[in-house]
Amino acid sequence: MSETERTTSPETKASPWWQRIPLTLQILIALVVAVSVGIALGAGNPNPSNAALINNLAIPAELVLKALRALATPLILVAVLHTLMTTNIPGTAGRRLAVLLLTNTTVAILVGLLVANVLRPGTWGNVTTSTTTAITPQSLDPWGILKDAVPEAVLKPLVDNNVIQLIVIALSFGIVLRGLKSEQIAQGKNGFQPIEDVIGILFEAVVRVLNWVIALVPFAVFGIVAKTVAMQGFTPFKSLGAFIVAVLLALVLQACYYLTRVKFGSWVHPLKFLAGGSDAFLTAFSTSSSAAAMPITFEVLQTKVGLRESSAALGALVGANFNNDGTALYEAMSALYISQLIGQHLSLGQQLIVILTSIFASVGAANIPNAGLVTMTLVFTSVGLPTQYIALLVTVDWFLDRCRTAINVMGDMTVSALLDGKKPHFVDEAIH
Repeated sequence: MSETERTTSPETKASPWWQRIPLTLQILIALVVAVSVGIALGAGNPNPSNAALINNLAIPAELVLKALRALATPLILVAVLHTLMTTNIPGTAGRRLAVLLLTNTTVAILVGLLVANVLRPGTWGNVTTSTTTAITPQSLDPWGILKDAVPEAVLKPLVDNNVIQLIVIALSFGIVLRGLKSEQIAQGKNGFQPIEDVIGILFEAVVRVLNWVIALVPFAVFGIVAKTVAMQGFTPFKSLGAFIVAVLLALVLQACYYLTRVKFGSWVHPLKFLAGGSDAFLTAFSTSSSAAAMPITFEVLQTKVGLRESSAALGALVGANFNNDGTALYEAMSALYISQLIGQHLSLGQQLIVILTSIFASVGAANIPNAGLVTMTLVFTSVGLPTQYIALLVTVDWFLDRCRTAINVMGDMTVSALLDGKKPHFVDEAIH
């Protein structure tokens, strides 16, 4: 779903002028102003008399990230419940769809971690922190991770921000509620409609609060960038260029993986797949919203690629509610990048936790606006990384967001092609 999509309302036309400025443009303006303020305050050689002022610049970023952490767990909980209650998933095809989505997301995260470990973009610059940032080493303990997946209390993950436990609870209740709903529908009843409506209202309410927080992101970007430039100059930002290159390389490798799957797992030729999906890719990139691209994706899969309507619907409509490969890849790379930037090291066990957390977070992220920004707080928290550095990533997120949204759509199309099989439908029609 959208990474920068914000909920609109009928009152949008009457909203203040600054709310009608696109969020991307607001962030760019905040960057320009922040750099100017940072230079004015010393650009790496600050006057000691300005120390208090410079430190206070980061307060907006701390407040915004604190609010995002507070909203992340209840948002993912209601998002998973809402998706499971409202999405129509067929039996056998649904199970195959789930396997394909899980496989694609896992590969995306592994590709991201591989590129980040090889290129190590965070070592191209360093950040001097005022406090000691130490990450507690964790060994690779699969059984420990499995035991930790079961919470001690139902509501405990909401407090601890444990995304794995949270998704376990959300999936358990979601699957049970979905099963009970199906039983009632089979009996000609619809007693679960009020529950479904309540979950939908809760989801909409939390999303609206999230949009309030997202509206303050430019202030967070201004604060953290101005403070960083004032205290350390532009050295910490040199590695952001390397990070952009690393993420783009990882996304290209993920696209190659998709094309390989299409080549050997379906009847569609990869070149036809790319040409046919060009409109969907461009829409996803320009709008930064797979939701906006969804109807176009559904159409081109049938008219230009030539897939069956059922296959196109499963991948582009149903699968899109759960698929966030590009976002999961980006979150995993971001965690490794920040750990390198602050001079820490994520062990193999901690990278495994990043993989699991990113996979589980992506399950509930598809219907959430600015999903990457929200779920990244959970990924960082899972391995003890300071979430304050997420504000630095926002400075380049507006561009990378568009790139990974296009990859999300490409993943949806790949799933549709694989579900369509190795025999085109017009062959079946010719036989009959």
